[in-house]
Amino acid sequence: MGIGELDREAHVPEVTGAGAAPRTLAEALRARGDEGLSALLRARPDLLSPVPNDLTQLATRAGTRGSVVRALERLDRFALQTAEALAVAPDPAPYPVLLALLTGDEGDPEIEAALPGAVALLREQALVWGEDDRLRLVRTARELLAPSAQHPSPTGLGPTVAEATAGMSPGRVQEIIATAGLTPTHDPVSAVAALTELFTDRARMGALLDEASPEALSVLDRLVWGPPYGEVTANPAPPVQWLRDRGLLLPVSARTMVLPREVALHLRGGRAHRAPEPVAPVVETAREYRPQVVDSTAAGQAYATLATVEELLKSWHQGGPQVLRAGGMAVRDLKRTAAALDVTEQLAAFWLELCFAAGLLASDGEADERYAPTPAYDDWLDLPAAERWARLVAPWLMATRVAGLVGGADAKGRTLAALGPDLDRAAAPEVRHRVLELLATLPPGAAADPETLFARMRWERPLRTAAQASPPKPTVGAGAAGAAGARGASASDDSPATGTPTAGSALPTDLRSRLARWSLAEAELLGLTGRGALAAPARALLNLPLAEAAAPADHGGRVELSVAAGRAATLLAPLLPEAVDHVLLQADLTAVAPGPLRRPLADALAVLADVESKGGATVYRFTPGSVRRALDSGRSASDLHDFLTAHSRTPVPQPLAYLIDDVARKHGHLRIGAASAYVRCDDDTVLGEILADRRSAALGLRRLAPTVLAAQTDPASLLDGLRSMGYAPAAESAEGDVLITRADAYRTPARTAPVPVPDGPPAPDATLLGAAVKAIRAGDRAATAVRKEPAAPVTAAGGLPRTSAAETLATVQAAAMTGSAVWIGYVNAEGAASQRVIAPVRVEGGFVTGYDHTADEVRTYPLHRITGVAELADDQV
Repeated sequence: MGIGELDREAHVPEVTGAGAAPRTLAEALRARGDEGLSALLRARPDLLSPVPNDLTQLATRAGTRGSVVRALERLDRFALQTAEALAVAPDPAPYPVLLALLTGDEGDPEIEAALPGAVALLREQALVWGEDDRLRLVRTARELLAPSAQHPSPTGLGPTVAEATAGMSPGRVQEIIATAGLTPTHDPVSAVAALTELFTDRARMGALLDEASPEALSVLDRLVWGPPYGEVTANPAPPVQWLRDRGLLLPVSARTMVLPREVALHLRGGRAHRAPEPVAPVVETAREYRPQVVDSTAAGQAYATLATVEELLKSWHQGGPQVLRAGGMAVRDLKRTAAALDVTEQLAAFWLELCFAAGLLASDGEADERYAPTPAYDDWLDLPAAERWARLVAPWLMATRVAGLVGGADAKGRTLAALGPDLDRAAAPEVRHRVLELLATLPPGAAADPETLFARMRWERPLRTAAQASPPKPTVGAGAAGAAGARGASASDDSPATGTPTAGSALPTDLRSRLARWSLAEAELLGLTGRGALAAPARALLNLPLAEAAAPADHGGRVELSVAAGRAATLLAPLLPEAVDHVLLQADLTAVAPGPLRRPLADALAVLADVESKGGATVYRFTPGSVRRALDSGRSASDLHDFLTAHSRTPVPQPLAYLIDDVARKHGHLRIGAASAYVRCDDDTVLGEILADRRSAALGLRRLAPTVLAAQTDPASLLDGLRSMGYAPAAESAEGDVLITRADAYRTPARTAPVPVPDGPPAPDATLLGAAVKAIRAGDRAATAVRKEPAAPVTAAGGLPRTSAAETLATVQAAAMTGSAVWIGYVNAEGAASQRVIAPVRVEGGFVTGYDHTADEVRTYPLHRITGVAELADDQV
């Protein structure tokens, strides 16, 4: 649609009288109160960018294709079905006609009760305007939803008789009405009108179809619910020919026929949709648990989340895998991470993306770029457990990155990598919020049936779901029509060509349904739900009532997410196990932690022992390698004995004490430094044993002196090689001092968490809405103010008044003296032109100061930027 057409729909040549029916969308908006305009701008925030100058501009913008598409995508199924019915109805359509298209001949009390709300919603969003006796769908919406050969309607209806016969010869039209038993006319217009009248007359149409054979009726049955197009052979069978001769099928091309809309509506009993859905599907309860059980289960999952994140990032303390040149992690690195966490690759991708969204993980930005924990991770570790959990779930709720896409392909067929680009989906935060809010509508402790929850979400956003689904295969020509010689395919009114699903249908391919499934599973992993039911901390995170279940339509004013996260952490804290400051040492060289360990103890024990098993009680195992790791960090044997004695509730077992002393006695006996590399030892017999060991051949050792061996490998490889042979060497510096390997971790420079990709303009707050409505009203008063007609034309191109400098000065001076208002044209420093209504109070020094009714404030304007001025008619401001 061109700009000129939009202007014709929105432009108002003069103000409509009070009580008169609106003639344009702009007039309909002008008749609204401030609350109505605020509701429109709240529902369609894209109309505020930038704030329209007046209501005519607002109406024009509301009719643009991009804005209408966005508004249609946010309609629920029944509101969309109402708009689709209006698109196939006469324009304008009386309310009873619309009701008949949705209820059919038999009527439907549920539809009759729901239709006023759907029409009110469409009016509120400026998709429909006009009184009930003349309902009009915005022209752009009609073009998008009306059926055509290129874009079949979701209703499954085809073109009208008038549209289908537009290119038909007058003689052929006369033949059709004669065969149908109608009186021939003298012009094609009246002939088409007579045929349309026949098809819309139920009694006469019924009599005509009574003459049809069963085969002909079978052809109509296959086309009636859409798609309405079917292929025919070069020599159609008699039933098809009978339908063609009477106009029940009209030709689109030499091989394609179409079922006219009026015929289809008669066969459907007057219904535009096969299955109207005026009521949203109910989210059903699958199972019920005691709320305490749900909260305890969720707390256990929350604790597991913290443990998994710590384990993941602790394994990357010295630097993680390299960053691919195109961004993200390599598949082999993802597999290694999954194996280390003992989870699937998809779960590993989720934990990685969670850490990335929370700002705990990033790339280091070096030349050899690698992933590593950020400094924020160390701050996160110092927080209480419940607050650490809140710092994870709040970013997850708002993140637009979707871990479930990892492993799939982008539009160019390239594999999507974990932590890589192209994982943002703007709809993800909305879907996550809505999944949790629907769970909140159930009683506390009730787990939702997932399929009914997904059906509800598809009902709430059917057009967006359809747009994200895989395109259906063409149906034209699929399947023979038997002896009739026609081919077509029957389809639901909601899924002929756009892929719009019917309620309850499974759609594993569309993004919105997959987002809902992933959100439900991820909420369980994070501890927002327990056994499928919403936990109390999740209710606090969403700012929902905690004691009683309530529909989340009105939360009494949302709070900041950080505040809500703090409330959720407060509720979670008593449910998490308390940190302990002791372990239980056992004779089999293991230590049992009866709960989560406090931070200093956990860090020290992680160096001294290896984790053998996790769960409610973590089991650590002491090995020669783990004890050597503790000694390498700078601790002595006596330090380790004292540490274990201080933190064990049981005596230190003798085997563990012997293990520590034995490794300490050998630790540092061999010294390795840099020549290329060398080994020195005061005991030459030990060096002789190393040379005699065949396992040392790969190290390229040779004796330089009784107590020194030279190697052909680097010090790090030599150190690892001798340790693998059972020795406990220590590295030394160039000065001969023992190098102590601290457990300090590698960190990236300070990094910020990834910013979510917005799904359109942000929702305006009350302050912005009030200011915008005020500005639009003021601008509209200026645009529609009635001006006195001058003796000579004073209006320039573009609608601005044009007067000479002398006339402008004289007019504003007179207005300042009399206290009256004038209409001016003004061009600002950027060259933007506007028209304003001002009441001058002072004119001096080349400036005019006055009250600007358009801006609703006192302003000063340079006279040289005023293009012209005109007096207003009496009582206009």
